[in-house]
Amino acid sequence: MPALLLACVAYLSVALPGSTLGLLWPSIRLSLGQPVGALGILLVPGIAASVVSSAVTGRLRLSAGPLVAASTLLIALALAAEALAPSMWVMIAGTVLFGVGFGALDTALNAHAARHFGARDINWMHASYGLGATLGPLLVTALLSAGRSWRQTYGVMALVLAALGGVLVLARRGWRVPAPAPGPGPARPSATTASPGAALGSLSFTAVETGIESAAGIWGFLFLTAGRALPPAAAGIAVAAYWAMMCVGRVVLGPVAERLGAARVLAAAVAGVPLGAALMTLSILGPVPGPGSGALAVAGLMLLGLAAAPVFPLFTLTTGTTRMVSLQVAASAVGGAAIPAGLGPLLGAAGALLLAPALLALGLAMGGLYAFIRPR
Repeated sequence: MPALLLACVAYLSVALPGSTLGLLWPSIRLSLGQPVGALGILLVPGIAASVVSSAVTGRLRLSAGPLVAASTLLIALALAAEALAPSMWVMIAGTVLFGVGFGALDTALNAHAARHFGARDINWMHASYGLGATLGPLLVTALLSAGRSWRQTYGVMALVLAALGGVLVLARRGWRVPAPAPGPGPARPSATTASPGAALGSLSFTAVETGIESAAGIWGFLFLTAGRALPPAAAGIAVAAYWAMMCVGRVVLGPVAERLGAARVLAAAVAGVPLGAALMTLSILGPVPGPGSGALAVAGLMLLGLAAAPVFPLFTLTTGTTRMVSLQVAASAVGGAAIPAGLGPLLGAAGALLLAPALLALGLAMGGLYAFIRPR
C-alpha cells in the first residue's frame, strides 16, 4: 500500500475522535457529575501531552511505519479507557494517552511528508484530516440519534482505530522509500531554520497561523449571529462551509503548488489570510447589521479558510528536518488552543464584533513573521 494512501487513511481516522469532544461533552459531564467548565480540565492535560509527545518524537530515530501504527493503537487504547471511565480522573488519563498518541502520529506523518512528499501530496494528506474532522461529528450525531450512549460511541471509535492500527502494523513496510537514482532530481524547498532567530520565527508563525484557523472556526458562529445578526441556521452552514473550504483548498491548491512552486503559493496564501479578515472587518463598519454586511462577513470567512488551507502543509514542506517539524507540530497545538482561548474573554467583554479586527491583527502579524523568516 503506498505511503500517501497510508498517511491519508491514518490522518482521516485519527481525526474522527479528535473533532467530537464538543458534541459528546454534555453527555459525558452529566454522566460523571461535572460542571460545564470542567471541559478545560480535560483539554489542558491533553494538549500538554500532545506538545511534549511531538517534541520528543522529533528526537526518535524510528521510521514512520511502526511509529504511526503504535500511535494509532495507543489512541485506540485511550478511547477504550475513556469509554469505560468510572470517574473524571480516568477520563483525564485517557485524554493524556490520546494526546501522547496524537502528538507522535502527527509529527511522524508530517516529518515523513516533509521528506518524501511533494506539495500536492502533503496538502492531500492534510485534506484527509479535514475530511475526518468533518465526518467525526456526523458519525457521533448518527450514533447518538440511534440511541447509543457516549460510552458506546467512544467504544465504536476505539474499535475502528484498533482495526486501523492492525492494518498499519501489517502495512508498515509500505512506508519505505526507494533510494533516489543518481543524478539531479526535483528541487526541494530550502529549510527555513538556518538560525535560532529563524527557528523561533518559524515556530511563532506556525502557532499564530494555526491559532487563526482555530479561532475563526470556533468563534465564527458567534461573530455571524451575535455580531452580524445572521440566523443560526445560516451561520451554522457558513461555519461548516469554512471548514469545507479548508479541505477543498488543500485538495485544489496542492496541485497548483506542484506546478507553480510551493514558495509562490505559500506567499499568496499568507497574504490571503489577512485579506479575508479585512473583509470581515469591513462588514462591521456599517452602523446597523444587515444582509449586505452579513454576506461580506461570510465572504471574508470563506476567503480566510481558503487562504489558510495550504499554509501549514506547505510550510512544513519547506522545513526539511524531523526535529523542526516536530516542534512545529507542537507549536501548532499550542497556538490552536491558546489563541481561541485567549480571545474568549475579550469577546465576552467587548462583544463578538472584536473577532474580525483581532483576526486581522493576527493575520498581519503572521505576514510579518513570514517576511522575517522567508529570507532565512
